[in-house]
Amino acid sequence: MTYAMIETWRMAFEGIQKAMADLKNGGQSTDAIETAIKKVEDYPFFKSVSYGGLPNAQGLVEMDAAFMDGNTFAIGAVAGISDVKNPISVARQLSDDHFNSFLVGAGASQYAMFNGFESRNMLTERAHKIWMQRIKEINEKNLSPYDGHDTVGMVSLDQAAGMAAGTSTSGLFMKKPGRTGDSALSGSGFYVDSEIGGATATGLGEDLFNEGLSFI
Repeated sequence: MTYAMIETWRMAFEGIQKAMADLKNGGQSTDAIETAIKKVEDYPFFKSVSYGGLPNAQGLVEMDAAFMDGNTFAIGAVAGISDVKNPISVARQLSDDHFNSFLVGAGASQYAMFNGFESRNMLTERAHKIWMQRIKEINEKNLSPYDGHDTVGMVSLDQAAGMAAGTSTSGLFMKKPGRTGDSALSGSGFYVDSEIGGATATGLGEDLFNEGLSFI
């Protein structure tokens, strides 16, 4: 039977390898998406996703993530969540709820803590140094503060023809507190339908959600 995964960027390769092995053994797309994205979230040298991600203008790592089941169309998402190790896992659990399935800011972080998700200071020493250097450059050279944005996005297909999609990002470097882009917005950052296909997007969120690019 056919199974497959697609992803944005080289940073997802190791996660994809693990998830593809699970799919080969009959695993479900929903599990594969979470497994692969968590691998990216946990690696500290990717500057645009979770642990090690570059912070906002105040030096806080605020993260967005989303999860969608292509069989049921269930969606869970978080935006502006902080101090939580794996936002994709929070988004996946939220997809089980008919109400309150998209949480933002302090509400998303509180939900994660209340439901036993692991907390973590997501700002690494390396990311803090990059932030400090950017502050210096902005002040000395009168530069625009904004520099750098990427998302890990994935779509999976399992042997039972079930599909799923997920995204995770720490967003635009030096963004204003509370800013979110396309990654957590269905139809812009992601969408999946097991009978048709799926899509995820990466780039500047303000451009992507103006166009609604991830819709099938």
